[in-house]
Amino acid sequence: MIAETVCSAVSVAGLGIAAVTAYRRRFLKAARIAAYSLIPIGLVMTGVVGWAADTAFSPTAWAGFGALAASWALFATTRAVERRGGGSRKQRKEARSAPREAAEPAASARALGPGAGPAARPATKPGQSSADDFSDIEAILKKHGI
Repeated sequence: MIAETVCSAVSVAGLGIAAVTAYRRRFLKAARIAAYSLIPIGLVMTGVVGWAADTAFSPTAWAGFGALAASWALFATTRAVERRGGGSRKQRKEARSAPREAAEPAASARALGPGAGPAARPATKPGQSSADDFSDIEAILKKHGI
């Protein structure tokens, strides 16, 4: 009963402030204030305020909120452990020993077009320096005057 009275008083005060603001010819601001001031009375009329007041003073509701919080904490903890690499030792060992390969090695060759890929490009010789690897890039840069 007290919560409904307080919400009603807040709504009436807000509508009064909106009326004064409209009197000063600030209609947009007055309409916005009126919209905000109608929210508490709307909540009273729909019964949300009564439900919230009953819930706030109910030990059963607080126990339920505690159970929900514990559930959320368990979900968050298990998710963090899972992302960190949790699981059994056997799963971690298998994951480390599994070979890591591209999803489809030929996919990049098709994307680059003809003449690309491991078969089209000759392998570098062991005695070849890393400067020779960039010779084609240097040629392109010189061609464009860079």
